[in-house]
Parts: sequence; C-alpha cells; structure tokens
Amino acid sequence: MTKYTLDDFARMIDHTNLHADATRADMIKLCAEAKEYHFKMVAINQVQSALCAKQLRGTDIDTGAAIAFPLGQTSIAAKVFEAQDAMAHGANEIDYVLNITALKDGDDNYIEDEMTAMVRACHEHEVPCKVIFENCYLTKDEIRRAATIAGRVRPDFIKTSTGFGTGGATVEDVRLMKSTVGDAVQVKAAGGIRNSDDFLAMIRAGATRIGTSAGVHIINALRDRMLTDHVTTISLEQD
Repeated sequence: MTKYTLDDFARMIDHTNLHADATRADMIKLCAEAKEYHFKMVAINQVQSALCAKQLRGTDIDTGAAIAFPLGQTSIAAKVFEAQDAMAHGANEIDYVLNITALKDGDDNYIEDEMTAMVRACHEHEVPCKVIFENCYLTKDEIRRAATIAGRVRPDFIKTSTGFGTGGATVEDVRLMKSTVGDAVQVKAAGGIRNSDDFLAMIRAGATRIGTSAGVHIINALRDRMLTDHVTTISLEQD
C-alpha cells in the first residue's frame, strides 16, 4: 500500500496538448497550468519545444517532445534527428512512436535497433526516453514482444497510446506491460484518461506516469475528494 499526496499525483501527470491546431496562446496556457498545478511535464509536438522550454525555464517541470507523432512511420535516422533537434531546442523528455508496421510484421530486430538508437540519443543528454506502443493496433502478443524488447534495451518508460489512435489506455494493457517489464522499465498510461477514477485505476494497474489533457480536472476532483474525506493522502495498492 502506497500513500499519495495531491502533489504526488500531480507529479505523475504529463499535461498534454498535441492538437494540430494548438496556438502559441494554447501552449502558454498549458505551461501556466503546469506551473500552477506542479505537473511533471508538458507533452507537446516537437516544434513547440523551444516555446515551452522558455515558458518553463527555472521550474522543475519538463518539456516533453513527441517524436514521429502520431504514426511512427519514419526512419530510425529521422526519429533520432527529430529527437536531437527537440533536445537542442530545450526538450528534456522524449516520447517517440515505435514503427508499428515493423512490429506487426514480426521484425523484432528492427524494433530493437530503433529503440536502442532512440534510447542512446536521449541518454547521451540525460533525457528520459518513452516508447509509445499504440496498443489499439496491437495484439496482446505484439504488446508483450515490444515490452520484452524494452526490458532488454531499457528505455525509461513504455507507453500505451498516442491518444490519436482508435483507442487509448486500458487497465488490462497497463497490467500486461508492467508484468512483462517488471521494475526494469516504468509504464506510462495515456489516451482517454479523463477522470479521477480512471487515473487511479491506471496507477493501481502499475502506471507511474499518466498522459492526459484532463490533468486540471483530475487534480481538482482528487482535491475535492480529499477535502470531503478530511484526508491529506490517498492509499493505493497495486493490482
């Protein structure tokens, strides 16, 4: 059983705006909310890295750039370059979409080569690397294979979804990913997590980071729950 304060929960949230029509004002608002609620990271498209890094300068909130987003259908070299460019412009976390086609074609060597190249590029700069699986397009065996590769390569996180596919995070998939990688790699749940009950369910299933555009709503709901119950922590046990 682990006890979480409201700030512990906030520090598990990657506050997200990855919409194609997001404006400069939207990015500034996202960063302001991240500072107000003390979220762990803002999750943004790669081209917004410099703007968000500037907004968050002097804080402990990270700028997380999405790479090869949302399809993952670019070459390894292109993904590495995109990540390096994001980091050069202030990104200090990287979430990249793996090559879904290669995984479905059974080319595990390609997936491992890609993951190795991306992890190396990030870790050279001491930047966390998260691998997005996009589970809605994968079988359970494909999820397990990708997670097994991650257990060898050791990215910092494996992640359920982009939020732009046909489905988002499920408790079942988080459990599967966590049971495959154990403590070697952390699990990020993302996609469709819009309320506090779903948020807590993902943590119970083994997620240690949550990607959501509803972070403000979730933290406010948890604050209200804790005030109503006259508690300063919420205890959760992993499923």
